[in-house]
Amino acid sequence: MTRPSDQEVARPAEQQRADARQNRALLISAATAAFAEKGADAPLEDIARRAGVGIQVRDVCAQGDALLATDAPQQAFAAWARALTGYLVTKRGLSRALIDAVGVESELITSCWMTMRDTTERLLESAQRAGVIRPDVTAVDVMRLLHGVAVSSEKDPSRTDLLLSVMLDGLAAAGQGEANRPGRG
Repeated sequence: MTRPSDQEVARPAEQQRADARQNRALLISAATAAFAEKGADAPLEDIARRAGVGIQVRDVCAQGDALLATDAPQQAFAAWARALTGYLVTKRGLSRALIDAVGVESELITSCWMTMRDTTERLLESAQRAGVIRPDVTAVDVMRLLHGVAVSSEKDPSRTDLLLSVMLDGLAAAGQGEANRPGRG
């Protein structure tokens, strides 16, 4: 059973975080354009595309690919974990609204998930080959952990870096954990 303090309470727009207000405005603008062009039958996936969801995912994944090309495997993996978590935190309201609207199995949501998972997999495999990340975790495991950090730090963003550091220490191969802490490695 969920305790009342754990339940999410809808907040008026003026009390939402700036990124949540921007996401909401982006969706409203995209919906307005789609409805003006196609009427009430405008597909919700069209609205999501107009809001640039796929482009945003490609942009964050391009950061991961750049890290893979320029940084040592351990640093690239840790930086990717932080970048992806930052993206998940800022887009959480948008993704929740889209999933509610188009469904988790929609082409757009599936495509975004696959793109993030594939980027995570490339960085994870590089770090595993270098011997700095445990060999028994998968990209899906990492994605679930990052999502957990994003969700759990939503109400207290000041804890995000600590939670990521703990997670990265737990993923580290034997003897590698402390190098993932902020300011190290």
